[in-house]
Amino acid sequence: MTGRQQLLAWAAAVLVLGGLPFVVYPVVALDILCFGLFALAFDLVFGQVGLLSFGHAAFWGTSAYVTGWLLLHLGVGVPLAMAGGTLAAFLIAVPIGFLSIRSVGIYFSMITLAFGQMMNFVATQWDDVTGGDSGMPNIPRPPLLGLDLTKPFHAYWFGLVVAGLGALVAYRTIHSPFGAALRAIRDNDTRAQSVGYATWAHKLLAFLLSAALSGLAGALYAVAHGVVSLDALNWTTSGQVVLTTLLGGTGTFLGPPVGSAVTVLLRDSLSKSTAATGLVTGLVFVVTVLFFRRGIVGTLSELWARRRGRASDPAPQ
Repeated sequence: MTGRQQLLAWAAAVLVLGGLPFVVYPVVALDILCFGLFALAFDLVFGQVGLLSFGHAAFWGTSAYVTGWLLLHLGVGVPLAMAGGTLAAFLIAVPIGFLSIRSVGIYFSMITLAFGQMMNFVATQWDDVTGGDSGMPNIPRPPLLGLDLTKPFHAYWFGLVVAGLGALVAYRTIHSPFGAALRAIRDNDTRAQSVGYATWAHKLLAFLLSAALSGLAGALYAVAHGVVSLDALNWTTSGQVVLTTLLGGTGTFLGPPVGSAVTVLLRDSLSKSTAATGLVTGLVFVVTVLFFRRGIVGTLSELWARRRGRASDPAPQ
């Protein structure tokens, strides 16, 4: 992609995100930002390194609970509470990553799933802190720089800044020598080791960065809704981010956010018209896997590359 095309793509993204709360309800638009950042963070280990994690809800949910607890019991400001939640997600990712990165394939997936379920069990049993099955409702959201974060429009603009910063970190990671090394490890771990890459250290660092960005997304979700429910740590949340990323297209920067937007909008529209939301959403994923193997963005990018290739071929004599 040329510099001009990148500039046009960024301008289009700014226009879409700027007009989004005027097209859909601001809370739905904010959910798109939260889950988009979550999917982008997850794809740092899935699409860039090739590690399928089934336990990323542990980072999303832990950060949401810590953020809510800091706001509810200590009365700190929103930025400090979100920073605390993100730090908590990073800290629990250290032992999880240290133990799980040593495994590959389905074994890595099962270990991360086991850790995620352990965190869910702790949240269920630790009633004094997490509220148990009742979750953590009525989280206060103090005003920030003139923004009343209890108002959906104000919360959206704040969320756009936070999600934008997180997306910028992910973008710089992907388009850097470190990101290139991650893709080399994904394609051939043995060959990457033979040319001098410390593959284990690269995987661990990518896992920790993914956990921190997932925690940032979870903290933003807690601030956006003023409540943390028990499903924040459930395995279904981990499954949702996997399917969302596959829907948009793994290994692409725009794929995970696009998949999140489609999923959130589909869920919101179906919840108003039918009770079979899960059935229709499942059919959409099945169709995507069968006919769009590289996801929405990946398939469109491939078609565009083929079209440009045919257009650049010399005309036959």
